[in-house]
Amino acid sequence: MNLPLKGIIPPVVTPLTDNTTLDVRGIENLVEHLVSGGVHGLFILGTTGEAPSLSHKLRKDFIKRTCELVNHRIPVMVGITDTSFEESLEIAEYSKIVGADAVVVAPPYYIPISQSEMVYYLGNLIPRSPLPLLLYNMPSHTKLHMVLSTVKAAKDLGAIGIKDSSGDMFYQTSLIEEFKGSPEFSIITGTELFIPETIMMGGHGAIAGGANMFPKLFVELYEASLARDFERISAMREVVMGLYNTIYNVSNNSSKYIKGIKCVLKTMGICNDYAALPLSRYEGADREKIEGYVAAMKK
Repeated sequence: MNLPLKGIIPPVVTPLTDNTTLDVRGIENLVEHLVSGGVHGLFILGTTGEAPSLSHKLRKDFIKRTCELVNHRIPVMVGITDTSFEESLEIAEYSKIVGADAVVVAPPYYIPISQSEMVYYLGNLIPRSPLPLLLYNMPSHTKLHMVLSTVKAAKDLGAIGIKDSSGDMFYQTSLIEEFKGSPEFSIITGTELFIPETIMMGGHGAIAGGANMFPKLFVELYEASLARDFERISAMREVVMGLYNTIYNVSNNSSKYIKGIKCVLKTMGICNDYAALPLSRYEGADREKIEGYVAAMKK
């Protein structure tokens, strides 16, 4: 795997038929949809992939199937975040065995921890990880917003970069400035609307959920940002903003982003839209709204 990680890397949804069963055909369709759409890598078992809601058996099956389908055409990164240190390591070790390229870890998400405890945790995890490790800053879900000194300590331990999903542009800019002298350390945004600024300021790419649905759109936005083609950036940012106002905003539930993406993929005939418990998929009027949005986008 070449460093730094660059480009558009979808945080892949996990296609399911029920709470214990993968949608095998849907996984095949989705992987080909993404690879043929020109994405630069895949990130499985993250937040959008509902990883904390899945059994370890199901996670392993998904890792293996995805790696087999990708067959080293693009890098596959696997989320190993868990409340158990040993379970994180086990998933990392399994990921290496079946052909993944890197792992991704956020702070353990149940017991609140301090910055120094996160550094201590990474000091134990990174040296034992069998694969390169990317940090995942997701304070809305983990109770910890990793400060620059924590990220710097992780880099010194061997981390290869960070995905920032804080939604804080000032913080993300600070990351880019802090590590601009470390060209192999990737700064990757998790906020789709930040893609142009991230790239033009010296960041490396985006882990963009919308790329599950429209990979070519996000690849084109990335390429336009590299080229500083402001006319194309403006046109595509308007489309992305449309996703925020429609697909991502159907209900008042905090799960509306994941459910919206899965419902679109179902409407497009790519995969099932079952959402793992405790979530539930869109039905009735909410599903009809999604179907209407997809139909309008095809015009």
